[in-house]
Amino acid sequence: MSPEAQAYVDALPADRRALFDRVHALVLDVFPAVRITMSYAMPTYVVGRHQLHVGAWKHGLSFYGWKSGRDAGLTERHPELDSGKGTLRLTFRAAEQISDDELRAFVRATLAD
Repeated sequence: MSPEAQAYVDALPADRRALFDRVHALVLDVFPAVRITMSYAMPTYVVGRHQLHVGAWKHGLSFYGWKSGRDAGLTERHPELDSGKGTLRLTFRAAEQISDDELRAFVRATLAD
């Protein structure tokens, strides 16, 4: 993880940090060699030519940069997460209802070649 990305994560409040750490661990589980940089002022996971930007906000996490049809059916099963324009909003409440396997599948579909 780049020093800038690590500083972003280190500055997160505890509630946001817990959800971020969950997603971060799942990304590393699926792509152990993922490169983590900063882009658009948020941590960005990079695998080949694919990127997934993850911002931590009051509501939970937002994912940017994923393409429609490359989400392993997550937005079909949970349409309330899709806020349009390539943004997926994972609220704290929704995160409680979504399994790690679903999030791993989303990450795999988003970042895989």
